[in-house]
Amino acid sequence: MKVLIPSSFPGEIPSFDGVDVVVVPHREPVPEEHLDAEVLVVWRQPTPIIEDAARRMTNLRLVQALAAGPDNVVTAGFPAEVPICSGVGLHDETVAEHALALTLALTRFLPLAIERQRERKWDHYLGGAVAERGDDGRIVSLKGAKTTIWGFGSIGSTLAPLLKSLGAEVTGVARSAGERNGFPVVTDDGLDDVLAETDLLVMILPGGEATKALLNAERLAALKEGALLVNVGRGTVVDEEALLAALQSGRLAAAALDVTAKEPLPEESPLWEQPNVLITPHIASDRPRGAREFLMAQLDALNSGEQLRNVM
Repeated sequence: MKVLIPSSFPGEIPSFDGVDVVVVPHREPVPEEHLDAEVLVVWRQPTPIIEDAARRMTNLRLVQALAAGPDNVVTAGFPAEVPICSGVGLHDETVAEHALALTLALTRFLPLAIERQRERKWDHYLGGAVAERGDDGRIVSLKGAKTTIWGFGSIGSTLAPLLKSLGAEVTGVARSAGERNGFPVVTDDGLDDVLAETDLLVMILPGGEATKALLNAERLAALKEGALLVNVGRGTVVDEEALLAALQSGRLAAAALDVTAKEPLPEESPLWEQPNVLITPHIASDRPRGAREFLMAQLDALNSGEQLRNVM
């Protein structure tokens, strides 16, 4: 079996018994001599390179993406009979930790503290951080904070206990209601009632037409005044014009965005200039953990005819 692994593969390039592992430049089309590969691993290849592989690689038995939400792989045009598998589960800890870091940064006014540092100003109040709530209505501690995780999958299930350990009261939002991993979960039908009590909204939704601009002006208006927003899912799920209006009006106290609708975020975007916005450049899922072990299990399943994981 020949397996193509991109040069961008995280960590040491793996080797497997009985497998011909070939490393190919991730920013270049697959060389002619390797079009016969049976497995293509996708991680950080540009979309045109993935689409080119979908057209030219006719011997594929598996396309294994390492991203949790490989939207551009699904739409690249691979034949329907070739399974495409995602990297769900490889990013749970890193994305959860990044979401927690962004949450604490907003809660404890760290963007403003950095600004005060540049000004060489010792501001003990930092906009109200020593009070029960900030001057803009935001929570200043996770203790007792009503927290909603919109997109309660494996990452949300990893994040929820971290937030709970700091005192947050966590509710998940998913396609089916009930209880998941000890946390109450509602569907979209009950979302507005939950948003009305939400101090912190964390979004971990996938991209695609079904989730485009789900957080729009109407939903932002449904949020509790002074709420905080953290988005570590996909930028397309947020209507950025409505977000900007909510931030500028003070309806939304602050937002931390690891993802934006267009990436990189254009230099002319007014989001860069907002004092109540913290931006990181889509780095929450920068390094999948356990990629080698996961890939080995997938290859074993492929060889033995067993069920593959994370089939899209």
